[in-house]
Amino acid sequence: MAYKKFTKSADQLRPDTRFDSLLVSKFINAIMLDGKKSTATRVFYDAMDLIEKRNKEQTPLEVFEQAISNAKPNVEVRSKRVGGSNYQVPMPVNRKRQQSLAFRWIRDAVRKKKGQPLSKTLAQELLDASRGEGVACTTRENIHRMAEANKAFAHFAW
Repeated sequence: MAYKKFTKSADQLRPDTRFDSLLVSKFINAIMLDGKKSTATRVFYDAMDLIEKRNKEQTPLEVFEQAISNAKPNVEVRSKRVGGSNYQVPMPVNRKRQQSLAFRWIRDAVRKKKGQPLSKTLAQELLDASRGEGVACTTRENIHRMAEANKAFAHFAW
């Protein structure tokens, strides 16, 4: 009899309670530290409340989704060793990795800012990213710039 290895997959992930969104639930899991999901949830919802106060023309969920889509990279560079030399080869990024990179860049940008509550810095970073600004969007632009500069090595893509 074959045993099925139990792993929690994306289809077992439940949508969050307030916005009923799987994307929000995934982001809460991404910002969670040391397994403290209730703390991560509170930080995210506090940030959404701050966004709602600051931005009257869009809902907080629209701002969040816009921020994630603006932070997603289309291409990235990967190292490829060819004949004793390392080349930075531009490669397209699949949808799942685009999302995880966007989550990571927003999370890291928020964690680097010190001196303010996490929810406040998260709200500010999401607002900035929804406008195409902020640290996460700057990181995306730098990655795209590197890929453009190394376009000559695209024929090494595997």
